[in-house]
Amino acid sequence: MGVTCFSQEFTTPIAPTKMFKALILDSHNLIPTLMPQAIKSIEFVEGDGGAGSIKQTNFPEGAHFKYLKHKTDVLDKENLVCKYSLIEGDVLGDKLDSIAYEVKFEASGNGGCVCKMTSAYHTKGDLVLKEEDIKEGKEKAMGMYKVVEAYLLANPDAY
Repeated sequence: MGVTCFSQEFTTPIAPTKMFKALILDSHNLIPTLMPQAIKSIEFVEGDGGAGSIKQTNFPEGAHFKYLKHKTDVLDKENLVCKYSLIEGDVLGDKLDSIAYEVKFEASGNGGCVCKMTSAYHTKGDLVLKEEDIKEGKEKAMGMYKVVEAYLLANPDAY
């Protein structure tokens, strides 16, 4: 099994605690509401959102994938860090065993924050992923963050 890691980050004028609450703690409610064309629903199949919880994301009819499951490994509300793993779903295909993610929200000087994301792709066999292999997934994640950012800018009292 090989492991390939990628990192990315973006800055936002939104405070780190608001981004963490919207994207991590309340994503199961907010994301399907903001992006119903991309996400049909997100529900807990185990736990209540804390470490050890399993969350299932369901995609709309006709989407490229049906569902995926994430397991929360670490949820550090004080330091605004979440570590979770994609453990099941057709998005893994025949090349991946799992994907481990770490997302951190760090305060920046302007009242906003820097969101730092690291992904570790655990491949089957000796497969080595290249950045272009995961480009679409990274772009979709960034698009989701931008939709949440726009929502929070338009609704300053949310979260």
